[in-house]
Amino acid sequence: MYSMILRRFPGIGSGSLFQQSRQVLSAGGPVVAAPFRSISTTGMVALPYEKRLGPKGWPRYNSVVFPPQSLDEKRRPAYVCHMKTNIKYSPWKMWYVASFIRGMSVDEAILQLSFVNKKGAGFVKQTLLEAQELAVQDHNVEFRSNLWVAESFCTKGVVVKGIRRHARKRVGLVEYFHCHYFVRLEEGVPPKHFYTPQPDGPTLLQRWINDRRSQRVYGSF
Repeated sequence: MYSMILRRFPGIGSGSLFQQSRQVLSAGGPVVAAPFRSISTTGMVALPYEKRLGPKGWPRYNSVVFPPQSLDEKRRPAYVCHMKTNIKYSPWKMWYVASFIRGMSVDEAILQLSFVNKKGAGFVKQTLLEAQELAVQDHNVEFRSNLWVAESFCTKGVVVKGIRRHARKRVGLVEYFHCHYFVRLEEGVPPKHFYTPQPDGPTLLQRWINDRRSQRVYGSF
């Protein structure tokens, strides 16, 4: 058998692996084929000199050193900034999820996101859990539940363009959108009204009366 292999591949007989195979075949042992792959299955690793895509400045707010506070000054709450970049999701759809949890406590936000039937809710929930763990481990936050969502927004990321084949040798442009999600958790109790509340009827009426009384009619007595 190995003589036939030698005739087909003349230069293969010089290797140590082939010599061991000849000994196994001569002894009458079982034939075990060596594993062979025509392509590499090793994952690509980002090299140090390669440019990273996405924003880099948001986590730098965690390294800001503030001056010491005076005794009569209100205590500055601890905060942590975290982000998730290059999410394969539309930034316009992510905006609804990002604005939904503003002003909530972190536990309430995670609970509410568990019932949101959107793909972006999973990414936002994962980012909140990572930020919560980061606040306890690296930023001296005592209780992980004593946090609320002070900032939550998203921006547009890289757009990968491709084509889709159509009939009659025509093609159409396809755009694959990505987005970046940013969150800032702050220590303490969330405010009662994160957004300015809508005025009620009596307030609007009084505002209208004050505007009419403050008007000046020119040319009158």
